[in-house]
Amino acid sequence: MELTRAIEERRSIRKYAPCVVKKEEIEELVASAQLAPSWKNSQTARFYVALSDEIKEKVRGSLASFNYERTENAGAFIVTTVVHGISGYTAQGETHLGNGFECFDNGLAVENLLLKATEMGYGTLIMGLYKEDKIRELFGIPDEENVVVVIALGKADIEPEMPQRKEIEGILKIF
Repeated sequence: MELTRAIEERRSIRKYAPCVVKKEEIEELVASAQLAPSWKNSQTARFYVALSDEIKEKVRGSLASFNYERTENAGAFIVTTVVHGISGYTAQGETHLGNGFECFDNGLAVENLLLKATEMGYGTLIMGLYKEDKIRELFGIPDEENVVVVIALGKADIEPEMPQRKEIEGILKIF
């Protein structure tokens, strides 16, 4: 699949068909994520993955109720974190975003992962509402990492249409 097609076809999937995601596929997804640029090549993104039914159900139980319902039958859950206090900093100071830059780096990695998942025939749903303490405990996430998002991954059981996008003239200013 070419990149433009993956960008155009990727959608947030809110209904999944039963499927099995293999460890090797997760490794391929994370390898693609790892190729994303990051502040001074700091590569602070980390990935925690639930593949077993028991852990997947525990992840679902930490989600907002509407996402619990939407993620039934997801084949995997990927939790992304960033190592805090590295991205956006130098010995001379920090960017105007400070530690916010780490989320920018994480977003780049997640986008690579999502596009690779699309290429591999998987659908995804990025979720930002979850019980962080439960996620941390479940995966043993250390304090020096900030949990960013939980991503459901699986075979889509729906074909959502592309949501309306703003006109280019409304978001672009060329001088």
